[in-house]
Amino acid sequence: MTSLCPCGLGRPYTRCCGPLHAGGVAETAEALMRSRYSAFVLADVSYLLATWHRDTRPPALDLGEAGATRWLGLEVRRHAMTGADRATVEFVARYKVGGAPAVRLREVSRFAREDGRWFYLDGEFA
Repeated sequence: MTSLCPCGLGRPYTRCCGPLHAGGVAETAEALMRSRYSAFVLADVSYLLATWHRDTRPPALDLGEAGATRWLGLEVRRHAMTGADRATVEFVARYKVGGAPAVRLREVSRFAREDGRWFYLDGEFA
């Protein structure tokens, strides 16, 4: 049995974010954002760094203690092209750390496309 992709589209992982995690190209900024959410769920630091724009990418990424964060869901509220190779994605991601109450992270993320590939630039918490 194939498991559903964490990104919330209701598709099998192997036909959704899995191919992007294996090196495929996201066709839209929203697809990249969803694949990055799935990478957070799966603790795929390499993918997160590889899809972060070189101008804003941190040298390393610490996701904390393995298994401490439980991701509860993703809601994409808006995806907008802001130029030929620029876009924003507004989303709400829910997660829980240990026994603490669930957290709703609302962000408007900026993305840039270079050489046909989308990259995460940065985001503002809303």
